[in-house]
Amino acid sequence: MQRIFPLVFAAATAACVITSMPFAAANADDEGSAIYDVKIPSGYREWELVGVAHEAGNLNDIRAILGNPVTMKAFRDGTLPFPDGTIIARLAWRDMPSDENNAVFGRFQSFVPGPATNVQFMVKDTIKYASTGGWGFGQFEDGKPTRDEAVLKTCFPCHQPEKSRDFVFTRYAP
Repeated sequence: MQRIFPLVFAAATAACVITSMPFAAANADDEGSAIYDVKIPSGYREWELVGVAHEAGNLNDIRAILGNPVTMKAFRDGTLPFPDGTIIARLAWRDMPSDENNAVFGRFQSFVPGPATNVQFMVKDTIKYASTGGWGFGQFEDGKPTRDEAVLKTCFPCHQPEKSRDFVFTRYAP
């Protein structure tokens, strides 16, 4: 029970934060990422929550993972590989302690999203992205695509250990 509470709290916090944090939303017609030409999909902020994650170490962030309707159907049905048209969004914020919450709890235990760091997308198109397992990648900071090809060239190699799950780290948390 003690382990479940932090996960429920994190999921609830991420869901609330998704609607309140000021990520710069671009349109689908805007400039795409280097290499893959992935663009920010319009309406992605209204997609469903797939799950949340906390990354410690050098990243030190809280992440909300969202899925478009194609993604959510595949997760619910247990479909692998994911079908073309799947788009997974990852929104990230710095992980910050909450003095206000900690005062209520009476001890140092609460962390909340701080400043937004970036938004990333994985787009499934088995023909267009055949050389990278059918996935294209995009990273955006302040609504602008990462033009640094070296950064984007690290995406697919990082996801390769999850080949058996169609290169997707995220687990669906219904």
